[in-house]
Amino acid sequence: MTAAPFLVDTHAHIYGHDFLADFDAMLQRAKDAGVGHIVVVGADIESSIAACELADRHDTMSCVVGIHPHDAGRVTERCYELIRTLAGDNPKVRAIGEIGLDFYRDRSPREDQERVFRRFIGLARELSLPLVIHDRDAHDRVMTILREERAGEVGGVLHCFSGDLAMARECVEMGFYLSIPGTVTFPNNEALREVVRGVKIEHLLLETDAPYLAPVPFRGKLNEPAHVALTARKVAEVKGLSLEDVARITTLNARRLFRLPGEQAARIAYRIRDSLYLNITNRCSNRCSFCAKFDDFTVKGHFLQLDHEPDAVEVLAAVGEHSGYDEVVFCGYGEPLIRLELVKEVARALKEEGRRIRINTDGQANLVHGRNILPELAGIVDSVSVSLNAADGATYARLCNTPFGDGGFRGVCDFLTQAKQYIPEVIASAVTVPGLDVAAVRTLAQSLRVTFREREYAEVG
Repeated sequence: MTAAPFLVDTHAHIYGHDFLADFDAMLQRAKDAGVGHIVVVGADIESSIAACELADRHDTMSCVVGIHPHDAGRVTERCYELIRTLAGDNPKVRAIGEIGLDFYRDRSPREDQERVFRRFIGLARELSLPLVIHDRDAHDRVMTILREERAGEVGGVLHCFSGDLAMARECVEMGFYLSIPGTVTFPNNEALREVVRGVKIEHLLLETDAPYLAPVPFRGKLNEPAHVALTARKVAEVKGLSLEDVARITTLNARRLFRLPGEQAARIAYRIRDSLYLNITNRCSNRCSFCAKFDDFTVKGHFLQLDHEPDAVEVLAAVGEHSGYDEVVFCGYGEPLIRLELVKEVARALKEEGRRIRINTDGQANLVHGRNILPELAGIVDSVSVSLNAADGATYARLCNTPFGDGGFRGVCDFLTQAKQYIPEVIASAVTVPGLDVAAVRTLAQSLRVTFREREYAEVG
């Protein structure tokens, strides 16, 4: 059985009078909706203290301290010292915020807003804490100040993101997350949905901004942390992901940014969309220059760094914890066909249950095992996806660091050609590494008479 989604509301103001009457019931509703953690955000000295007090009383809360740009005109040296003390003394303080610029209401002079914003960025850098940024009708100035003050050194989040896709991508390049509020559910907010579509889920967070910005169907009413589940559902719909995918990945993002408690155990069987992936080894034939595992063993929110290589009993037990998937894919953070005997044993057992089986491979199994292993996969594997990744041997050697020298690239091409005799569906893929002639790889795949598929390049860091 798949575990219920675990969501994080990364921005809530739940210390006010709006929640006094049924605070405990509000927290229960959040728990019932799958919200496992709430980041309570201060907006001035009083609310920052209140956020800290709430976080201290609840294991499922963390806090953020800062002063909203509306109050920038009243910020004194004493205010900076109080925020520094709160952030330095309380381990539950995870960021400096909500700070930034608000050129929509202009409740403080713009020069004061910019001065205070810069000062708090400096404080965050001093304390090595990320930033929670408020930006309303001040996109250009916010981005300029973030660059000038080297805010990327600590990173953070643009809360209730309201910029366009170009700005979103610039924020991501600078090391910031984008937080998606309930406004993504508003029928007329196609601009925010375009951002959600255009930015990888690994760079998004979810928030309510409670008590403000309640999503449909509660628009215009009091917002509360439970409603972050509605935002998660809309993000899942827009991106074509499952709610479980969105919850898992955005929760991992929140844990990384705010250093929240909770660690993931290594996964043997992990679900992405409608496929169940099997992570059976972290060993590889190649050492590809574009492989993310040298920086991060997490894929779509799943931690895949194994502490041991599972046997067939463990793998099948892990498969048994899941249901409702369309195919089983041997694809973890390693080359599955290194463990050929286990692949065959597990695949046979799953085929007896009527499962569709796919293998994602680097195509060097024949070289690894010193024989043509493809006949051994006949009848138990429905599809194989082979990482071709180059149109010539020199490029392949440079990108993939094959241990088989000049024979490595030839071996992959031979594997693709021979696979058609034994496996119904054969796919050649290429990661769109900058500078790679993808068209040339496609042409090679076509000459080998196999299907070609591009895989998006994800630069880590």
